Amino acid sequence: MIEPYDHEYFMKKALQEAQTAFDRDEIPVGAVIVTNNRIIAKGHNLTETLTDVTAHAEMQAITAGASFLGGKYLKDCTLYVTLEPCQMCAGALYWSQISNIVYGASDEKRGYRAMGTTIHPKTQVVSGVLENECSEILNKFFERKRKM
Repeated sequence: MIEPYDHEYFMKKALQEAQTAFDRDEIPVGAVIVTNNRIIAKGHNLTETLTDVTAHAEMQAITAGASFLGGKYLKDCTLYVTLEPCQMCAGALYWSQISNIVYGASDEKRGYRAMGTTIHPKTQVVSGVLENECSEILNKFFERKRKM
């Protein structure tokens, strides 16, 4: 029997997506969706590239995950995302009925908790996984932007 991967393993995969966003001069947030110990979808911020304010990492991953599964619900799936979802993404995750959300860095100003947004009552949330690494890439990005 194959041993299941842990939260850190999949968060590292989300961090790889965040690095892709960083390299594209996008805010470095990455996401992966996992079911049965397998990554079925990936996403990173594309708001600048697509000139689309809704092109967040989570939204990209939700769309890819639903397409992979052939339906709109992400039951029995886990989203790993490097930054706490915003209000918009939390709403989309609510409607997707995703089973689990695991995020790294908290967003004290724009995260779903600060905005008072509700996650689906059946969704389990785990926070702070590789929080330092997830925060570090964001801080590096914004420090670089301030110097420009």
